[in-house]
Amino acid sequence: MAIEALGDLVPRIDPTAWVHPAATIIGDVEIGAGSTIWPGAVLRGDFGAIRVGARTSIQDNAVLHAAPWAPTLVGSDCVIAHLAFIETATVEDACMVAVAAQMLPGSALRSGAVAAAGAVLAAGLEVPTGHRAQGVPARIVASDNPDAAYIARGAADYAAMGARYAAAGIGVTGAELVALLDSAARGK
Repeated sequence: MAIEALGDLVPRIDPTAWVHPAATIIGDVEIGAGSTIWPGAVLRGDFGAIRVGARTSIQDNAVLHAAPWAPTLVGSDCVIAHLAFIETATVEDACMVAVAAQMLPGSALRSGAVAAAGAVLAAGLEVPTGHRAQGVPARIVASDNPDAAYIARGAADYAAMGARYAAAGIGVTGAELVALLDSAARGK
């Protein structure tokens, strides 16, 4: 597991969050209560800050990064699917970034919006509530598919799955990570 401070940039992981041992979290990264970070996910807060809200899943091989001029922000109750890429972008609460979608710097999903599978959101593209970005380059369409209930169910399912993995002894909770980071800091 790679959970590392970069100088004084130390990851802050809520005690109730769960991280798979094959995930990488470096630097100025904050992960909220009940969130889950899955195998191969990379959250690299070296150039800028990354903030993830509560009950959000960052799934397998997703990559989150930020630039020095702006953070990457992901709200609560979001589903960030496998292979998603988010760089210096904003994802508000209850959003979905579907499989292999890419959010380029300055793009934004407003509450409940969706980046469809494989979509590439150009720099500065803003997707309003009740809409979906789809295609390459992404265009915005009014849509309730997937709907709010689907996204909420996905967020809840992944939170429950993280608890199941933790109970099985796979990965670590935020509470265990805090203890490991404290121990490592004292050992230096």
